[in-house]
Amino acid sequence: MIKRILVTGGAGFLGSHLCDRLVAAGQDVICVDNFFTSQKSNIEHLLGRRNFELIRHDVTHPLWLEVDEIYNLACPAAPGHYQYNPIKTIKTSVMGAINMLGLAKRNRAKILHASTSEVYGDPTVHPQPEGYWGNVNPIGPRACYDEGKRAAETIFFDYRRQNSANIRVIRIFNTYGPRMHPYDGRVVSNFIRQALCGDPITIYGDGSQTRSFCYVDDLIEGMLAMMAGPDDFPGPVNIGNPEEFTIRRLAELTVELSGSASPIIPGRPMPKDDPRQRQPDITLAGERLGWAPRMPLREGLERTIAWFRSIDMSTYRPPTPNF
Repeated sequence: MIKRILVTGGAGFLGSHLCDRLVAAGQDVICVDNFFTSQKSNIEHLLGRRNFELIRHDVTHPLWLEVDEIYNLACPAAPGHYQYNPIKTIKTSVMGAINMLGLAKRNRAKILHASTSEVYGDPTVHPQPEGYWGNVNPIGPRACYDEGKRAAETIFFDYRRQNSANIRVIRIFNTYGPRMHPYDGRVVSNFIRQALCGDPITIYGDGSQTRSFCYVDDLIEGMLAMMAGPDDFPGPVNIGNPEEFTIRRLAELTVELSGSASPIIPGRPMPKDDPRQRQPDITLAGERLGWAPRMPLREGLERTIAWFRSIDMSTYRPPTPNF
């Protein structure tokens, strides 16, 4: 059966890949985006498709549509961008969740919310299971995103308890791949851009902090599996790659795979509340969804670097001064 599917943030990095998969599957896809950090070029190839529609809209305002499923992905996700307008960021998370849940309730639609590993803050438990409540500074510069996403999860589960809303919540860990904005401020895009431009690879601190990097195709598979999963499993569930790397190792691998001569320069001041470790426990995703990532970091980085080489980075406007 063909479903009418709404993807908020559908022109973004993750959203555009999700739209690709849904359109290719023959679903009737509505992409909603306000283009703050998204790129029209991400979904330009879909504009002529009969089962794809683009609406420019901000999810902090209500939206009235007839849909069967909703993927709620709208929100700036890179620290420099979400800290640029923190009030707007938390409004997007909280009011966007309320508006999309209202739409889901009116349509009796399934709704999936893209939450984040940032709900765990700077974790004191490693790796991070879904039952860990996190270590978040509620008044710090990252709180607009961290607490906004935590509040959105609260709203989703309250809608389930009070209104029997058919919800799903995933917690996304660091994801990378083609269509990352060159100026989104994330570590993978920063390193690749610097390497390809011959600039120094700059590292916060000594580079011993760790992250776990999930290739975008694996992430989308997990997202689709969660939406198709049983109604008695609303989550939250971690979707990410549990293989852990230091930031220093990521920099070295980027230089190697890009063939760059860029020097690696550590010692930039650590951002406030930046987590020292980040690694998902994905046991639950394996047990309930049969999902696990497949793409090793080396191959994923090769594909991502090849995409960065294929674009003209000068045509990408930094969304904010903070990148």
